Amino acid sequence: MAYKHILVAIDLSDESLTLVTKAAELANALDAKLSLIHIDVNYAELYTGLIDINLADAQHKMADDAQKQLQALADKANCPVAHTLVGSGDLSDEICHAIQELDIELVVCGHHQDFWSKILSSAKQLINRSPVDMLMVPLK
Repeated sequence: MAYKHILVAIDLSDESLTLVTKAAELANALDAKLSLIHIDVNYAELYTGLIDINLADAQHKMADDAQKQLQALADKANCPVAHTLVGSGDLSDEICHAIQELDIELVVCGHHQDFWSKILSSAKQLINRSPVDMLMVPLK
């Protein structure tokens, strides 16, 4: 199958460049578009008690910082990046929404191979919900 649009799900960890590089090589080989997405946790939905900071301002600042980090990764991609998206909320919901909106045909994401990932794996959630093919890259 020839993929026309590839979406890379990035957690902005040190391994993010590895994912972008692999996806860019694939996009170049297939003459496909490449887009990057980062989904941040929405802290306002997680915390219901009193808190002494303005969550909306904090969330906005985190989104701006994430967008800058995504753009820096896009600049290193050796491939034109069509979209850099930052969202918040449920990872599977947000990525499935981006898949529909952008006509994505392949999602590339990493999977950390550590103790916590065996218990709390966002990759498993996405695998169970994704309507398109996925490329899972193991990360140490």
